[in-house]
Amino acid sequence: MVNRLLLDGPSAGTAVVSPRRTVAVLASAGIVVSLMQTLVIPLVPQFPRLLGAPAADTAWVVTATLLAAAVATPVVGRLGDMYGKRRLLLLSLVLLMVGSVVCALSDSLVPMIAGRALQGLASGVIPLGISIMRDALPPERLGSSIALMSASLGVGGALGLPSAALLIEYTSWHAIFWVAAALGAVMTTLVAIVVRRSPTRTGGRFDVLGAVGLATALVALLLAITRGAAWGWGSPLTLSLFAIAALVLVSWGWYQLRITQPLVDLRTTARRPLLFTNLASIAFGFAVFSVSLVLPQAIQLPTATGYGLGLSLLAVGLIMAPQGLVMMLFAPVSALISRTRGPQVTVIVGSLTVAVGYAVGVVFLGSVLEILIVSLVIGAGVGIAYGALPALVMSATPLSETASANSLNTLMRALGTTVSSAVAGIVISQMTTQFGGVSVPSQEALRVVMALGSAAAILTVVLILFVPRRAAATV
Repeated sequence: MVNRLLLDGPSAGTAVVSPRRTVAVLASAGIVVSLMQTLVIPLVPQFPRLLGAPAADTAWVVTATLLAAAVATPVVGRLGDMYGKRRLLLLSLVLLMVGSVVCALSDSLVPMIAGRALQGLASGVIPLGISIMRDALPPERLGSSIALMSASLGVGGALGLPSAALLIEYTSWHAIFWVAAALGAVMTTLVAIVVRRSPTRTGGRFDVLGAVGLATALVALLLAITRGAAWGWGSPLTLSLFAIAALVLVSWGWYQLRITQPLVDLRTTARRPLLFTNLASIAFGFAVFSVSLVLPQAIQLPTATGYGLGLSLLAVGLIMAPQGLVMMLFAPVSALISRTRGPQVTVIVGSLTVAVGYAVGVVFLGSVLEILIVSLVIGAGVGIAYGALPALVMSATPLSETASANSLNTLMRALGTTVSSAVAGIVISQMTTQFGGVSVPSQEALRVVMALGSAAAILTVVLILFVPRRAAATV
């Protein structure tokens, strides 16, 4: 049977695209978008000098991307369900390309923040890609393809650091944004050529008030989490932002339950399968990001501390890069476990693997080999579990709400990584030791963050057990 969802517009009776080619293009687009999250990490300490602004202000180069991504992800998902996923996918990639060009041309703070915000608006590519796969692929290819697309979120993040370090080492810092713009242009072209329009649309009226309300709540919440350490967790500004987030979320939820075409169908989201899958995604997002906060520090801290390896940022990138490749390699394993045992078991296996990796890291972080092993074990677990979370979401979601449900789940994972960053920042700033007159993270601080990562992975297992077995087995 001809797969009707691979057909595009006027040529709906004749144009058929290879599923393998569609998957390759969508997964590559996901990797390119994920690269944006870690591409600037090597530049963060240098931004005050490069942009001529205080460090407190240049922190917005990272924060702007996070806030834009949080706002865009659920909105783009809903718009994709209503007006076409391919159309929103192309728009997201164009925004990434434009934002990268703006950053590449920037030598001051304001245009850099604007460009980074535009890059963040492209974050809906991965949930949109997963949703297009659900529409376009035959059932026998769906599991492995979704696992690969979902894993691209971790793969791009893992590859961003070494790629940026290499470019900065041998070219200029502007080069990383020119390369990002070129990748965005390539992926926009490939998506336009290869990915066909899906006829599955809900239509209707977009919930503008709901989008504004959710955006307000997310911005307030994430600002409080990401900037709370700098402003003071007990400061009036931080507490006010938390209060605004809580008040707006409650009001937003009340409003969503009373309109006929809400931005987020809370009745569906509150059902046990989706509710606990999203809660587990927050916990797993926390676990996933912890490794990115600990291992680079252990690699770069001076050897004289007794627990650091004293290596360069470029070495950090090269040591961490294999983790992204392992995530990609274990995506088929994720699909195999889901097909034979169900996605619930897959998430459990992946989460337990991550927990074991962190537990090993609490004890063994004294050499490059030990750090590499810890990184690879955690990467394998992430590759296994990430691929199954969208399957759990889609097993409990109507076809007409696929993009918005996947976008919400992606947002939950991002919320987990944000909380992880804030908690790890508190631990590392409070548990320090003096070295050469400078405070550096103590060995105990690194171990505590690793232990928290392991605990978050175990919490993921506990939460995913609350997903009804019948729902988890139906993909």
